[in-house]
Amino acid sequence: MERFGTLSFGHYGPLGGGHQLTARDSMHQAIDLAQGMDELGADGIYFRVHHFARQQASPMPLLAAIAAKTKRIELGTGVIDMRYENPLYLAEEAAAVDLISDGRLALGVSRGSPESVVRGYEAFGYTGSTDPRGADIAREHFDTFLRAIDGEGLADRDPHSPFGGGVGRQAIEPQSPGLRSRVWWGAGNRDSAEWAGRMGVNLMSSTLLTEDRGLPFDELQAQQIDAFRAAWRDAGHAGTPRTSVSRSIFPLTTAEDHMYFGGRQDGDQVGIIDGTRSTFGKTYAAEPDVLVEQLLDDAAIRTADTLMLTIPSQLGVEFNLRIVESFAKYVAPALGWTSTTEKAAAAVS
Repeated sequence: MERFGTLSFGHYGPLGGGHQLTARDSMHQAIDLAQGMDELGADGIYFRVHHFARQQASPMPLLAAIAAKTKRIELGTGVIDMRYENPLYLAEEAAAVDLISDGRLALGVSRGSPESVVRGYEAFGYTGSTDPRGADIAREHFDTFLRAIDGEGLADRDPHSPFGGGVGRQAIEPQSPGLRSRVWWGAGNRDSAEWAGRMGVNLMSSTLLTEDRGLPFDELQAQQIDAFRAAWRDAGHAGTPRTSVSRSIFPLTTAEDHMYFGGRQDGDQVGIIDGTRSTFGKTYAAEPDVLVEQLLDDAAIRTADTLMLTIPSQLGVEFNLRIVESFAKYVAPALGWTSTTEKAAAAVS
């Protein structure tokens, strides 16, 4: 494990007991959490994106704010639903955030997860899909997005324009060098992972896979990563792609940790989601030394380079920073991790 960070669902709303977490609270707490994690030396902070829900729906303003207030931490999404996106506008926004952050954006995108509404992307104006889940729209938008960040001319210049028209095709602006290498596809099964490998983008794999092969979740996910890397090599792409997995992991170091998560450790589960038989990864909650042994035995964590910890964002900044600090101090080093602050110090020396 070379890197670890957090994956936040960004929920807000009633907390019980008359307390309320507002959208404003959620975003300001996300910024504060990012600053704290940057100081701790964690590698990344990533956000789920959901529309028509009390969660993060427009992540670019939030990521820009985080970029302006942090120095080293990677910031990104896991994932943006491409069915809802204007691909050229997303390309402009992504390039801007990547430039503001000095190349720290990890832009995770995909077809999107199950929704609380029926074909919500049609309400955004994206109609005409022949797929029941809109996968054709997502792939079409993604293709246009990649062409845009690659600098391809996508609109005819106006030779009569008083603003420097000319002839030929014009690319979107701004362009951010290297952004393509920081794009990830969130794959829910082996086929989509292989497709991402052929496309030459990085792989994000979640705590849910929309397939059931009768294998433990971690082995199923490790096979998905292997298939992705094989597809990358077969397509002739240069370099080494990044791969990430997300897990619910809670080091139990205080009485409060035990109150919230003690006894929460469970096994893999198989169920139906979005009409598909799916495999859900288990929750890890134990004392740090036990966690180390369990995570070293997780096949997908062993093979991926980045681990994302799903966090209970509703519990606030202080609680989540303590989870991150406990993981960084007591668990991550045994998995091969070195903090960004240590890496920076070693680079200077």
